[in-house]
Amino acid sequence: MPETLSTPEVAHAVGHHHGAKSEGGKHETLIEILEAILLAIVAVSTAWSGYQTARWDGRQAHLYGLSSKARAEENRAATLSGQQRLYDTSTFGFWLQSKAQGDREAAALFERRFRPEYRPAFAAWLRTDPLNNPNAPAGPLFMPQYHNAAAARATRYDKLASQAFEDGTKARETGDRYLRNTVLLATVLFLTALAQKFKVFRVRLAVVGLAACLLVIGLYFVVTYPTA
Repeated sequence: MPETLSTPEVAHAVGHHHGAKSEGGKHETLIEILEAILLAIVAVSTAWSGYQTARWDGRQAHLYGLSSKARAEENRAATLSGQQRLYDTSTFGFWLQSKAQGDREAAALFERRFRPEYRPAFAAWLRTDPLNNPNAPAGPLFMPQYHNAAAARATRYDKLASQAFEDGTKARETGDRYLRNTVLLATVLFLTALAQKFKVFRVRLAVVGLAACLLVIGLYFVVTYPTA
């Protein structure tokens, strides 16, 4: 015959069972709240990272476009500068030849054909007495007074193109960092969803804890990365 349980013993057993069940339900509720908070933060952080990725990609394209435009302007200015230097050299050569031959009329004609920005260098070169002074510069192009606006413009556009390209490269790298952070946040989202599949409380808590750690890292990147 089975031993008969007394009423106090039954009441104690039932109370203990309900207490354990209540405690387990409380833990499950807390972890569900934690998961909900993680999902909310991950959703906002992922959206922000994706937005910044798009912004930095757009900035990269804009800067690369500016670099290409400046490079094209540099090529045009450099071509014009080369043509002008060739013209200066040619007219000066004809002037020097006429001067050596004693043809003053032809020399005066070629001198009138000098470009305006070439004349100061030519005048400064004449003051060195080049026809009698062996130490005089070889020509006006070698004088410090010689200035070519097209060459200066080409140098300026070269600096602009290089700077824009460098800034575009930095923008691309920043966009890549935001993209990698988006992948990290997606991993947090995956782990949080995966944790809900586990029935064992400690395993579920461990996965949520790992997701929380990764989320902290992702949030650190979001805060420290530059914004566009």
